[in-house]
Amino acid sequence: MELNEISGRVIGAAITVHRELGPGLLESAYEKCLAYELRQRGLTVEEQIPVPVVYKGIKLECGYRLDLLVEKRIIVELKAVDALLPIHDAQLLTYLKLCKLRLGLLINFNVPILKNGIKRLLNN
Repeated sequence: MELNEISGRVIGAAITVHRELGPGLLESAYEKCLAYELRQRGLTVEEQIPVPVVYKGIKLECGYRLDLLVEKRIIVELKAVDALLPIHDAQLLTYLKLCKLRLGLLINFNVPILKNGIKRLLNN
């Protein structure tokens, strides 16, 4: 499956979850519901994946965790905040670099219309 097809399915599933639940819940609730919805759509989803930092050739656990990893190819970072900030972009880009992945989706569920809360980021 192509990255664009996977990301399209993720966005579609996120819209379904947002339509059902609306804004105002905790990030953890959206995470569980989105993971369920993605699995219902036939996608492989891993939740709360630890991401070590490699420093001088040694893997160090620093407490970083991916919210969702879809098809082992796309990182989905979820938020339930008033507005996405540059630090959220930086967080996702750092995860992409540490995991050596190309595409990530930053999804903020705390918006009236979900398409206004979705950012697609590439690791060049």
